[in-house]
Amino acid sequence: MLKITNLQKTFNPGTINEKVALDGLNLHLKDGDFVTVIGGNGAGKSTLLNAICGVWKPDFGTIEIGGVDVSHMPEHKRAQFLGRVFQDPMKGTAPDMEIVENLAIAARRGTRRKLIPGVRKAEREEYRQLLKTLDLGLEDRLTTKMGLLSGGQRQAVTLLMASLKRPKLLLLDEHTAALDPKTAAKVLELTNRIVTENKLTTLMITHNMKDAITYGNRLIMLCDGHIVVDVEGEEKQMLTVEDLLNMFVRASGKVFANDRAILSR
Repeated sequence: MLKITNLQKTFNPGTINEKVALDGLNLHLKDGDFVTVIGGNGAGKSTLLNAICGVWKPDFGTIEIGGVDVSHMPEHKRAQFLGRVFQDPMKGTAPDMEIVENLAIAARRGTRRKLIPGVRKAEREEYRQLLKTLDLGLEDRLTTKMGLLSGGQRQAVTLLMASLKRPKLLLLDEHTAALDPKTAAKVLELTNRIVTENKLTTLMITHNMKDAITYGNRLIMLCDGHIVVDVEGEEKQMLTVEDLLNMFVRASGKVFANDRAILSR
Protein backbone atom coordinates (compact mmCIF):
# COMPACT_ATOMS: atom_id res chain seq x y z
CA MET A 1 0.00 0.00 0.00
CA LEU A 2 3.01 2.28 0.56
CA LYS A 3 6.36 1.83 -1.12
CA ILE A 4 9.18 4.31 -0.51
CA THR A 5 12.45 3.75 -2.34
CA ASN A 6 15.76 5.53 -1.69
CA LEU A 7 14.08 8.70 -0.39
CA GLN A 8 16.49 11.60 0.03
CA LYS A 9 15.76 15.11 1.32
CA THR A 10 18.30 17.79 2.29
CA PHE A 11 17.28 21.20 3.57
CA ASN A 12 19.40 24.30 2.90
CA PRO A 13 21.94 22.40 0.76
CA GLY A 14 25.35 24.02 0.38
CA THR A 15 24.85 26.35 3.35
CA ILE A 16 26.02 26.35 6.96
CA ASN A 17 22.49 25.22 7.89
CA GLU A 18 22.51 22.15 5.62
CA LYS A 19 20.54 19.30 7.14
CA VAL A 20 20.09 15.83 5.68
CA ALA A 21 16.58 14.98 6.87
CA LEU A 22 16.03 11.76 4.90
CA ASP A 23 19.03 9.70 3.83
CA GLY A 24 18.16 6.97 1.34
CA LEU A 25 15.13 5.80 3.32
CA ASN A 26 13.34 2.64 2.17
CA LEU A 27 9.97 1.54 3.54
CA HIS A 28 7.29 -0.89 2.34
CA LEU A 29 3.88 -1.17 4.04
CA LYS A 30 1.48 -3.99 3.24
CA ASP A 31 -2.26 -3.42 3.01
CA GLY A 32 -3.64 -3.18 6.57
CA ASP A 33 -0.29 -2.60 8.30
CA PHE A 34 -0.47 -0.42 11.42
CA VAL A 35 3.08 0.89 11.85
CA THR A 36 4.26 3.01 14.77
CA VAL A 37 7.23 5.32 14.15
CA ILE A 38 9.60 6.58 16.84
CA GLY A 39 12.94 8.36 16.72
CA GLY A 40 15.15 10.93 18.38
CA ASN A 41 15.05 14.67 17.85
CA GLY A 42 15.61 15.47 14.17
CA ALA A 43 15.48 11.82 13.13
CA GLY A 44 13.23 12.60 10.14
CA LYS A 45 9.82 11.49 11.39
CA SER A 46 7.76 14.53 10.41
CA THR A 47 9.86 15.03 7.28
CA LEU A 48 8.84 11.53 6.21
CA LEU A 49 5.12 12.25 6.64
CA ASN A 50 5.41 15.60 4.89
CA ALA A 51 7.24 13.94 1.99
CA ILE A 52 4.43 11.38 1.66
CA CYS A 53 1.84 14.18 1.69
CA GLY A 54 3.72 16.26 -0.88
CA VAL A 55 4.42 19.24 1.38
CA TRP A 56 7.83 19.14 -0.29
CA LYS A 57 9.28 17.01 -3.05
CA PRO A 58 12.19 14.65 -2.37
CA ASP A 59 15.59 15.34 -3.90
CA PHE A 60 15.77 11.70 -5.00
CA GLY A 61 13.70 8.56 -4.64
CA THR A 62 10.11 7.51 -5.26
CA ILE A 63 6.89 7.28 -3.26
CA GLU A 64 4.09 4.94 -4.35
CA ILE A 65 0.67 4.76 -2.69
CA GLY A 66 -1.57 1.89 -3.70
CA GLY A 67 0.64 1.22 -6.71
CA VAL A 68 0.48 4.84 -7.94
CA ASP A 69 3.73 6.83 -8.16
CA VAL A 70 2.98 10.12 -6.41
CA SER A 71 6.58 11.34 -6.20
CA HIS A 72 5.91 14.35 -8.43
CA MET A 73 2.19 14.70 -7.76
CA PRO A 74 1.15 17.99 -6.11
CA GLU A 75 -0.11 17.97 -2.54
CA HIS A 76 -3.78 18.59 -3.37
CA LYS A 77 -3.89 15.62 -5.76
CA ARG A 78 -2.29 13.25 -3.24
CA ALA A 79 -5.08 14.11 -0.79
CA GLN A 80 -7.38 11.61 -2.54
CA PHE A 81 -5.20 8.76 -1.21
CA LEU A 82 -4.54 10.10 2.29
CA GLY A 83 -6.12 10.84 5.65
CA ARG A 84 -4.11 12.84 8.18
CA VAL A 85 -4.42 13.89 11.81
CA PHE A 86 -2.01 16.55 13.07
CA GLN A 87 -0.38 17.07 16.45
CA ASP A 88 -2.21 20.37 16.92
CA PRO A 89 -5.93 19.75 17.64
CA MET A 90 -6.67 23.10 15.97
CA LYS A 91 -5.57 21.77 12.58
CA GLY A 92 -7.58 19.59 10.23
CA THR A 93 -11.00 21.08 11.01
CA ALA A 94 -12.94 24.28 10.34
CA PRO A 95 -13.41 25.80 13.83
CA ASP A 96 -16.22 28.20 12.88
CA MET A 97 -18.32 25.45 11.30
CA GLU A 98 -20.56 22.94 13.07
CA ILE A 99 -19.49 19.36 13.83
CA VAL A 100 -22.00 18.05 11.28
CA GLU A 101 -20.70 20.47 8.63
CA ASN A 102 -17.10 19.36 9.21
CA LEU A 103 -18.13 15.72 8.78
CA ALA A 104 -20.03 16.60 5.59
CA ILE A 105 -16.93 18.27 4.14
CA ALA A 106 -14.88 15.15 4.92
CA ALA A 107 -17.52 12.90 3.34
CA ARG A 108 -17.45 14.92 0.13
CA ARG A 109 -13.70 14.94 -0.31
CA GLY A 110 -12.67 13.99 -3.82
CA THR A 111 -16.21 14.12 -5.24
CA ARG A 112 -17.78 16.58 -7.68
CA ARG A 113 -19.73 19.36 -5.97
CA LYS A 114 -23.11 20.78 -6.93
CA LEU A 115 -25.68 23.15 -5.47
CA ILE A 116 -27.71 21.07 -3.01
CA PRO A 117 -28.60 21.51 0.67
CA GLY A 118 -25.43 21.31 2.75
CA VAL A 119 -26.37 18.34 4.94
CA ARG A 120 -29.36 16.13 4.14
CA LYS A 121 -31.50 14.50 6.83
CA ALA A 122 -30.18 10.99 6.09
CA GLU A 123 -26.61 12.25 6.33
CA ARG A 124 -27.31 13.96 9.63
CA GLU A 125 -28.54 10.67 11.10
CA GLU A 126 -25.52 8.83 9.69
CA TYR A 127 -23.16 11.31 11.35
CA ARG A 128 -25.09 11.07 14.60
CA GLN A 129 -24.51 7.31 14.67
CA LEU A 130 -20.82 7.77 13.81
CA LEU A 131 -20.34 10.25 16.64
CA LYS A 132 -22.14 7.90 19.01
CA THR A 133 -19.35 5.34 18.53
CA LEU A 134 -16.91 7.82 20.10
CA ASP A 135 -18.79 7.62 23.42
CA LEU A 136 -18.18 11.33 24.06
CA GLY A 137 -21.77 12.57 23.93
CA LEU A 138 -21.12 14.46 20.70
CA GLU A 139 -24.04 12.80 18.90
CA ASP A 140 -26.29 15.29 20.73
CA ARG A 141 -24.13 18.28 19.77
CA LEU A 142 -24.24 18.15 15.98
CA THR A 143 -24.66 21.91 15.64
CA THR A 144 -21.86 22.82 18.07
CA LYS A 145 -19.00 24.75 16.50
CA MET A 146 -15.81 22.68 16.25
CA GLY A 147 -13.81 25.46 17.88
CA LEU A 148 -15.79 25.03 21.11
CA LEU A 149 -14.73 21.40 21.61
CA SER A 150 -11.91 20.31 23.90
CA GLY A 151 -8.64 19.14 22.35
CA GLY A 152 -9.49 15.48 22.91
CA GLN A 153 -12.99 15.80 21.49
CA ARG A 154 -11.63 17.63 18.49
CA GLN A 155 -8.96 14.99 17.81
CA ALA A 156 -11.61 12.27 18.07
CA VAL A 157 -13.80 14.01 15.48
CA THR A 158 -10.75 14.64 13.29
CA LEU A 159 -10.02 10.91 13.40
CA LEU A 160 -13.53 10.23 12.13
CA MET A 161 -13.09 12.81 9.38
CA ALA A 162 -9.70 11.41 8.31
CA SER A 163 -11.00 7.84 8.13
CA LEU A 164 -14.50 8.54 6.78
CA LYS A 165 -13.54 7.88 3.15
CA ARG A 166 -11.31 4.92 4.09
CA PRO A 167 -8.08 6.37 2.69
CA LYS A 168 -5.42 4.14 1.25
CA LEU A 169 -3.06 5.50 3.91
CA LEU A 170 -3.81 7.13 7.28
CA LEU A 171 -1.06 9.38 8.68
CA LEU A 172 -1.05 10.24 12.40
CA ASP A 173 1.56 12.86 13.29
CA GLU A 174 1.95 12.65 17.10
CA HIS A 175 -1.80 13.25 17.27
CA THR A 176 -1.97 12.78 21.06
CA ALA A 177 1.14 14.80 22.01
CA ALA A 178 -0.81 17.97 22.86
CA LEU A 179 -3.34 16.13 25.06
CA ASP A 180 -3.25 15.32 28.77
CA PRO A 181 -2.41 11.65 29.58
CA LYS A 182 -6.00 10.55 30.28
CA THR A 183 -7.36 12.16 27.12
CA ALA A 184 -4.42 10.87 25.06
CA ALA A 185 -5.15 7.32 26.22
CA LYS A 186 -8.81 7.69 25.18
CA VAL A 187 -7.87 9.02 21.74
CA LEU A 188 -5.37 6.19 21.26
CA GLU A 189 -8.04 3.61 22.11
CA LEU A 190 -10.33 5.21 19.53
CA THR A 191 -7.50 5.25 17.02
CA ASN A 192 -6.80 1.57 17.51
CA ARG A 193 -10.48 0.68 17.13
CA ILE A 194 -11.01 2.78 14.00
CA VAL A 195 -7.83 1.50 12.35
CA THR A 196 -8.55 -2.13 13.24
CA GLU A 197 -12.24 -2.16 12.32
CA ASN A 198 -11.64 -0.45 8.97
CA LYS A 199 -8.38 -2.33 8.26
CA LEU A 200 -6.66 0.97 7.46
CA THR A 201 -3.01 1.03 6.46
CA THR A 202 -1.62 3.45 9.04
CA LEU A 203 1.63 5.21 9.86
CA MET A 204 1.58 6.66 13.40
CA ILE A 205 4.38 8.84 14.73
CA THR A 206 4.59 8.86 18.51
CA HIS A 207 7.06 10.11 21.12
CA ASN A 208 5.80 7.56 23.66
CA MET A 209 7.84 4.36 23.58
CA LYS A 210 5.20 2.36 25.46
CA ASP A 211 2.54 3.38 22.96
CA ALA A 212 4.86 2.53 20.07
CA ILE A 213 5.18 -0.99 21.47
CA THR A 214 1.53 -1.42 22.50
CA TYR A 215 -0.17 -0.33 19.29
CA GLY A 216 0.15 -1.62 15.75
CA ASN A 217 1.63 -4.77 14.26
CA ARG A 218 4.99 -3.22 13.35
CA LEU A 219 7.41 -0.68 14.83
CA ILE A 220 10.20 1.27 13.13
CA MET A 221 12.82 3.59 14.62
CA LEU A 222 14.48 6.37 12.65
CA CYS A 223 17.94 7.85 13.11
CA ASP A 224 19.61 10.44 10.89
CA GLY A 225 16.98 10.04 8.20
CA HIS A 226 16.91 6.27 7.78
CA ILE A 227 15.39 3.24 9.49
CA VAL A 228 17.67 1.56 12.03
CA VAL A 229 15.15 -0.72 13.79
CA ASP A 230 12.24 -2.57 12.20
CA VAL A 231 10.33 -5.17 14.26
CA GLU A 232 6.92 -6.76 13.83
CA GLY A 233 4.68 -9.60 14.90
CA GLU A 234 5.58 -11.66 17.95
CA GLU A 235 8.99 -10.01 18.28
CA LYS A 236 7.30 -6.62 18.70
CA GLN A 237 4.76 -7.95 21.19
CA MET A 238 7.56 -9.24 23.43
CA LEU A 239 9.48 -5.94 23.47
CA THR A 240 10.06 -3.77 26.53
CA VAL A 241 11.15 -0.14 26.50
CA GLU A 242 14.62 -1.19 27.67
CA ASP A 243 14.83 -3.69 24.80
CA LEU A 244 13.91 -0.97 22.36
CA LEU A 245 16.51 1.45 23.69
CA ASN A 246 19.20 -1.24 23.54
CA MET A 247 18.23 -2.15 19.97
CA PHE A 248 18.54 1.51 18.98
CA VAL A 249 22.01 1.85 20.52
CA ARG A 250 23.25 -1.34 18.85
CA ALA A 251 21.87 -0.34 15.44
CA SER A 252 22.87 3.32 15.43
CA GLY A 253 25.84 3.50 17.79
CA LYS A 254 24.14 6.47 19.47
CA VAL A 255 22.18 7.19 22.64
CA PHE A 256 18.50 7.75 21.98
CA ALA A 257 17.96 11.53 22.09
CA ASN A 258 14.36 12.41 22.77
CA ASP A 259 13.49 13.70 26.22
CA ARG A 260 9.75 13.15 25.88
CA ALA A 261 10.22 9.56 24.71
CA ILE A 262 12.61 8.77 27.56
CA LEU A 263 10.24 10.33 30.11
CA SER A 264 7.39 8.22 28.72
CA ARG A 265 9.12 5.08 30.01
